[in-house]
Amino acid sequence: MREIAIVAYSQSPCVADAGATNEVELIMPQLQAVYSQLGLASAQDVDFVCSGSCDYLQGAAFAFVAGVDALGAVPPIKESHVEMDAAWALYESILKIRMGHADSALIYGFGKSSPGELPIVLSQRLDPYYLAPLWLDTVSLAALQARLMLEQGLLSERDMAAVVARSRRNAMDNPLAQLAGEFTVEELLAEEAFVAPLRRADCCPVSDGAAAMVIATVEQAQAWGAPYARITGIDHRIENHNPCLRDLTDSVSTRQAAAAAGVHRGPVDVAEIYAPFSHQEILLTRALGLGDDTVVNPGGGVLAGNLMMASGLARVGEVFRRIINGEAGRGVAHATSGPCLQHNLVAVLEGA
Repeated sequence: MREIAIVAYSQSPCVADAGATNEVELIMPQLQAVYSQLGLASAQDVDFVCSGSCDYLQGAAFAFVAGVDALGAVPPIKESHVEMDAAWALYESILKIRMGHADSALIYGFGKSSPGELPIVLSQRLDPYYLAPLWLDTVSLAALQARLMLEQGLLSERDMAAVVARSRRNAMDNPLAQLAGEFTVEELLAEEAFVAPLRRADCCPVSDGAAAMVIATVEQAQAWGAPYARITGIDHRIENHNPCLRDLTDSVSTRQAAAAAGVHRGPVDVAEIYAPFSHQEILLTRALGLGDDTVVNPGGGVLAGNLMMASGLARVGEVFRRIINGEAGRGVAHATSGPCLQHNLVAVLEGA
């Protein structure tokens, strides 16, 4: 099996509204940033390109094609796309390299969610016959999940507020975060309910932005002379698309992906968990089997800023950054897609 490493990563700041800036203009600075980290000139200097986005955000079929303009029209490249978070574009790119069809790959994800109502837009991922026609939004589904966990005694509203307080506090050291600040648990509990039992602070913000990454074989990484972090394990699992047909208080797919990726084969110094709602961070920390010695979401996580279609890739990128900066030796990154943590990806990163 060919060893694969992350060699470059860049992410835009999480902003509530990018204004007149279009998707291509969001992507290009991040592409230029990863090129400069490696001394590359363009996308033509890697063997494969894969992107992640959602056409529903732009309201047009094949809207992702416009994003390809950020790569340059000529000469032609080998390019692919996933209609989901770019963490799955990373997975596809890893398969491409492992199959021997490439030695390096450029991955990017982007989303401009501000023009529409994201929770309603995402309802179109639900079952098209029984659930999507109800326009059941993501916040309401998450509230049902939180209520189940509260009634079963798996957490308390104080536990949820503690997650938010830690996220906002950690984000104070993150220049890319959208929400940050010092808040007490009591202050957060005093907020009115948004969609009970969730308060607004329990929900991730809607953010615009993009992220980009370059991966390569370890041999290619060494030839480029770039600091790198090895991807020693990655796996993703999906559960039933109908939330009524699974236990929403647990995440079986996360546990299975973690086992397959080898999370427990060594200590985990840092974990970046894609938890769009406070109670989900608690649920996922348990499913991943993380202990108190693991630092979770040190930059605030997606509760501090959620780049739709790039936040999963950003979780991997954050672990990469901390490893090459010497802050961690081994870390875990998690990405999710679908209602109530339906589809989950887990990656394990280790230092060179």
